[in-house]
Amino acid sequence: MSTVPDTGGGKPQRSNLQLRVMSALVLGAAVLAVTWFGGLPFRVMVAMIAAAIFHEWTAMQRAAQARWLVALGAVLLAVVLLPMITGQAAVTVFMILAVVLASSAAAGLAAGQGLGATAGLAYAAAPALALAYLRGDDQSGLLAILFLFAVVWTTDIMAYFTGRTLGGPKLAPSISPGKTWSGAIGGAGFAVLAGGAFAFHGNAVHGVLLVAGVALLLAVVSELGDLFESALKRRHGIKDSGNLIPGHGGVMDRVDGLMAAALVFYALAALLAGPETPAHAFFTF
Repeated sequence: MSTVPDTGGGKPQRSNLQLRVMSALVLGAAVLAVTWFGGLPFRVMVAMIAAAIFHEWTAMQRAAQARWLVALGAVLLAVVLLPMITGQAAVTVFMILAVVLASSAAAGLAAGQGLGATAGLAYAAAPALALAYLRGDDQSGLLAILFLFAVVWTTDIMAYFTGRTLGGPKLAPSISPGKTWSGAIGGAGFAVLAGGAFAFHGNAVHGVLLVAGVALLLAVVSELGDLFESALKRRHGIKDSGNLIPGHGGVMDRVDGLMAAALVFYALAALLAGPETPAHAFFTF
């Protein structure tokens, strides 16, 4: 989501902007510090993000889901996250995720509750595993995650400022009225520049142009992830997914684009360098 609100001028908006910027700086510093350490601290942070996402997802749909099914989903999420936290192999943990999702789907369908809880489980767990195994325990993983952050955060920030400056046709007015085509294109364009610059200085395995192309893909996926969460909230008639983060709303509001981009980045990197060391597909150290 945007770092600053999609509203006009005035004292309340400026105050909200200040709160959002301060929260973003504090959170960003904390996330970067944990990312630098990697290992167990990073995996625990990712697990906490996944748990918060699942909680916010199920809170949106609480009226439509039986409590026992939500509780089952929470247990199944723990079944996936615990082996990830303890550093089990990626292939093993993704296989556990597949079994868990099948079990959740079977329970939901058998109870006539549909696949809402299963979708939330997948939405929380799969990108979290992608982040954890992208980071891994080596410096290549650190570079891969920093590249991902650079692309997604640049997309987020520059989409807002470009859209506010240029205006123009709305991107998806029925989903998110504040977003414009100029903002989407501007955010993606600046993300390409950020990704290319990172590749130039970051021991990229491939040339700057190829890495910039990956940055473009991730920027588009990040924007789609943002729109998906906006559509989900609009469907349930809420403004924010939660209120955990001052000025930003919930965890889903903050990481919607990041989680979508992380999943695609991991899938691409795993195809090239294997599921256990995906970062090696793009960065060496």
